Amino acid sequence: MSRDQNAGQIHNKKTDNSSFERAGDFKYLGTTFTYQSSIQEEIKRRLKLGNACCHSVENLLSPSLQSKTLKIKIYRTIIFLVVFNGCGTWSLTLREERRLRVFENRVLRRIFGSERDEVIGEWRKQHNEELNDLYCSPILCE
Repeated sequence: MSRDQNAGQIHNKKTDNSSFERAGDFKYLGTTFTYQSSIQEEIKRRLKLGNACCHSVENLLSPSLQSKTLKIKIYRTIIFLVVFNGCGTWSLTLREERRLRVFENRVLRRIFGSERDEVIGEWRKQHNEELNDLYCSPILCE
């Protein structure tokens, strides 16, 4: 399909005795496709689903309740698959890749908890580099 000024209008294509109508947005194998072939809306949708999933297992990711290995297994089998299923076919811009990394780092901070700074003796959030050292996802790691 070619892009044009009338992209929002319905176009019919005819071949032989058959007529085909242009679809707007449709879902196929769990991925939403648009006529503009933009992945941005799909990533927004996946991040919303991932946030809902995180919220539903929030009590399991509490820093003191479970071991870190169990929490990572929960993340990889539930949350990660909701957000990143089929991402191998995505064509990401740097902005979209950053949004996915921010989501993942936020979940990992929840899993690994805070760290006590030995110099000043206060609790602080772990930096991205520290999170990457503790856990490196197979999809997002270079």
